[in-house]
Amino acid sequence: MTLVSGTHGAHGATYRDRGGRQVVDHYGKPERVGKAVRNVVGTIEMGYGILSVTGDDRVAFVDNAVSNRIPADDGRGVYALLLDPQGGIETDMYVYHADERLLVFLPPERTESVADDWSSKVFIQDVEIEDVSDEFGVFGVHGPKSTEKVASVLGGPGAPEEPLSFVRGSMVDAGVTVIATDAPLGEEGYEVVCTADDAEQVFDTLINRGLNAATFGYRTWDALSAEAGTPLFEYELAGTVPNVLGLRNALDFEKGCYVGQEVVSRVENQGRPSRRLVGLALDGLADAIGEIDGDAEPDRYDDVLPTPGAAVFDGDAAVGEVTRAAVGPASGDPIALALVRFDAALDAVSVRVDGAEVAASHEALPFVDGSARSARLPTYPER
Repeated sequence: MTLVSGTHGAHGATYRDRGGRQVVDHYGKPERVGKAVRNVVGTIEMGYGILSVTGDDRVAFVDNAVSNRIPADDGRGVYALLLDPQGGIETDMYVYHADERLLVFLPPERTESVADDWSSKVFIQDVEIEDVSDEFGVFGVHGPKSTEKVASVLGGPGAPEEPLSFVRGSMVDAGVTVIATDAPLGEEGYEVVCTADDAEQVFDTLINRGLNAATFGYRTWDALSAEAGTPLFEYELAGTVPNVLGLRNALDFEKGCYVGQEVVSRVENQGRPSRRLVGLALDGLADAIGEIDGDAEPDRYDDVLPTPGAAVFDGDAAVGEVTRAAVGPASGDPIALALVRFDAALDAVSVRVDGAEVAASHEALPFVDGSARSARLPTYPER
């Protein structure tokens, strides 16, 4: 459940479930708020689950479980994946070395299962895993003016510069940790972590003190991250082999064995995966609205966007499926991410929407060049 429901309510929030946790869907006019994030700065309450891993063997234990190197030094973090034996993604996560413990930020629906799985694998190691999701508030600050925003309210050190590094400081009377993100929205960004007791005060500070920030919810988050070419767990990552997503920043091919490494390495050594993540501009959606929706001039595309799983065609051949569609905040036009056959030419693309074939075009990712590039932007070998 959100920690700052009073502030959300004052801004007219509508909620949705995310992995068993209530998060803000939107505050009204999510596309307009998305433009504010693209042009200035916005803030969002993040719906993470959080695990604490303590003990002398904490770094080695987590390092052996995931796909990337766990930093040995305080103040550093890394993006990593937990894979199944077939190489599919069980969850993604950010792991931060915070003094005497590791803090693991992951999708809320995966928190309990990861905690149980890791706890069952502790034998003689000095490791303890605890779910501390209810102890922290986490707020994202994103946009080309996010550095100015954080600087205007952060007491103590300056904002961190290197992605996934962090500093400790204060906001008003609250102690905070400020993390430099890896730009999942294609903009400069930070995450501000505080105790649950200080969450309301910190969120109000991020909105109203110093440089003002627009509040936004997960509908805008989904649209902005789609524009940035960032695959997300609930849409693209779950069950997918990371090479298919071109997810290079989550993998260290030189580190020791972890579950699923053999499959991922085999795909890498073959030179190319079977599928790739692409961007589609839904060019024909406006023309097709009357046929699909019965409304010649709707105000919004929301009711006619293709749903996850919608078939993608190249000519007459089915080549893949949509993972996520949204109205791009920067352009106001409908866009989609799709997983398609790696060798598909995508010269004559269409997407099936409610039985109708809607013309589309292949677009290079990201759709929008913001103030930063997402570290998850897909990277593939040449076709």
